[in-house]
Amino acid sequence: MRVLVSGSTGLIGSQLVRVLRADGVRVQRLVRRPVQRDDEVGWDPAAKCGPDPNVIRGVDAVVHLSGAGLGDRRWTRRYKAEIRASRVESTRILAETLAALDPLPRVFLVASAVGYYGPYTGDREIDETAPPGSDFLAQVCVEWEAAAEPARAAGIRTVHLRSGVVLSTRGGALARILPLFRLGLGARLGDGRQWLSWIARPDHVAAIRFLLESDISGAVNLTAPTPVTNAEYTAAIARALRRPAVLAVPAPVLRCLLGETAELALASQRVVPRRLLDAGFEFGYPTVEVAIRELVAAEA
Repeated sequence: MRVLVSGSTGLIGSQLVRVLRADGVRVQRLVRRPVQRDDEVGWDPAAKCGPDPNVIRGVDAVVHLSGAGLGDRRWTRRYKAEIRASRVESTRILAETLAALDPLPRVFLVASAVGYYGPYTGDREIDETAPPGSDFLAQVCVEWEAAAEPARAAGIRTVHLRSGVVLSTRGGALARILPLFRLGLGARLGDGRQWLSWIARPDHVAAIRFLLESDISGAVNLTAPTPVTNAEYTAAIARALRRPAVLAVPAPVLRCLLGETAELALASQRVVPRRLLDAGFEFGYPTVEVAIRELVAAEA
């Protein structure tokens, strides 16, 4: 198998590349800088320039993971435009490029997010059949998924990876707050009752590997089967580190400090991976207690 991966230096992409290569898969990495290695393929989506069709012709699968980080900066008007363009425009350019190839790739896996469902879905469980929300992130996700339509229309099996919060000690939300918890400054956010749809990084990568070989198409939630409240998540981190976590950061304080970006921490989504479970995918980290304990232990 020959697989093309964008976002290959990110939290998910870097691990995916290692796993695929360990399985004997030939991996080519899409990069936006000048090509420096034999396994790299250049492209410049900002200039509306896709990868050279002659270089990627014959690829079996494409995994598109790149995009500006959602929690990396405050959501100013300019950064929100960058978030949208880095996802929607890059996906459209890549989908159009793949649709014109002969032969066609077999599968196109495209990153998306559980933000598709909107930030406040209550206590009810949400699966892939739920409608989209109407806030900024939900609309970005709707446009993001629609941008892959040229590939799907051409006959390429297309999968939208609606990811939850990816837990890892190597990056992302968990890695950012672990130093505070180690100092005994861990705190729940808001009232702590908001639902968190999470997934351990090894399971996220394993799910992508699973979807490369399956016959599933359309939206797939990449979340663990057991979403938790923010208070439960906070307590699990505290237990894993054997530190207290009795503090709380009120929602108004978060909004004052982070602006609209605070909604990432305050959103409440109880998302379940119905299609993965129905397809027989087995999670290695099914509960947040197990995930955080083992991820932290592996770092030690």
